[in-house]
Amino acid sequence: MGVERVFRISKGTLEMYPMFHFTERRIEAHVCTCFIVCKIYKELERLVGFNKIAMSVDHVLDAAKTITTIRIKMPENGSCFTKTLFLTEKHLAIKTLCNQPESVS
Repeated sequence: MGVERVFRISKGTLEMYPMFHFTERRIEAHVCTCFIVCKIYKELERLVGFNKIAMSVDHVLDAAKTITTIRIKMPENGSCFTKTLFLTEKHLAIKTLCNQPESVS
């Protein structure tokens, strides 16, 4: 991934902007955070390709923001049921990335 592309992604897609830090520790933490964000973005890009999802990473992120997970507490025994709702075609397209089985507790 080229440096220019990393900066374009971090400023636009991930909404990260340059920060003005005055201590070495904060500068290092900011650089580390930016590096981690770029690695996560690149891994998501790889997973989108691997799963043959016909969407860009940006569109996957936009769709993921609208996925809803509900948790229902059963009144008779107090157990909880968690369900992730994939309501649209875009949600269904990225469902393999979520890898979240239904759970009962």
